[in-house]
Amino acid sequence: MTLTAVKRFPRSRWLRPALVAAAATLCLPAVQAQEAPPGWGLGLITGFGKKAYRDFDNKAMVFPLISYESSWLSLMGPRLDFKLPPVGDLSFRVRLQYAGEGYEADDSPYLAGMDKRKGSVWLGGAAMWRNPIANLSAELLGDVSDHSKGAMFKLQADHRFQFGATDITPRVAAIGLNGKYVDYYYGVKGSEVLADRPAYGGEGTVNLEAGLRVGHVLAQRHIMFVDMSVTRLGSGITDSPLVDRSTEGGVRLGYMYRF
Repeated sequence: MTLTAVKRFPRSRWLRPALVAAAATLCLPAVQAQEAPPGWGLGLITGFGKKAYRDFDNKAMVFPLISYESSWLSLMGPRLDFKLPPVGDLSFRVRLQYAGEGYEADDSPYLAGMDKRKGSVWLGGAAMWRNPIANLSAELLGDVSDHSKGAMFKLQADHRFQFGATDITPRVAAIGLNGKYVDYYYGVKGSEVLADRPAYGGEGTVNLEAGLRVGHVLAQRHIMFVDMSVTRLGSGITDSPLVDRSTEGGVRLGYMYRF
């Protein structure tokens, strides 16, 4: 994988960064108002936040961040895009990405006796339309790692504002998740049922996300950024007995040197 943990902090109330998330999410929005310049980049990223699982033993981690941009390939952390020929203002990509979702039974006392839920490798396509008002994107991905057998569809709008060496990019997104995804990560199988943990079969749902990315060029080739997001979880997730909150939030900090 292009993004691997290099340090694991002691267990605390902080979250290992949700790097991509449901969607891809990554430290950068799925659509950027400006293409990254060609070449390689190398840096670090860390993040903080909270998961919606009950009594979750959140963790913090630091990751290396690798990027590469060319006329036909785009790599950003755990996301790899193969660029297809554009049609007017529309651009298309074949997308492959890893999402480190899931949990282990010892991540929460409430999850004791649950089977481990693994992260997934996602494959699909994305389309982007850049225009002066807002950049719009759509992506459809399926889990090819055969863990959740899930599928997700994401619609996003963002706009990049430039203020000298600083850029600010707010975004909003809707993320549709199918029942298999929700059942894998938030469901409770018959073999996992306890007196205070009833069986639950997940249903398809839609999450709503709002985020803000701020980037700053410290000097030539040196870039720092912070990405903040909050996600309102759909009822298919909040109805799960494993969950005790309706929102998830996170802050990710990063540094990159472009060669």
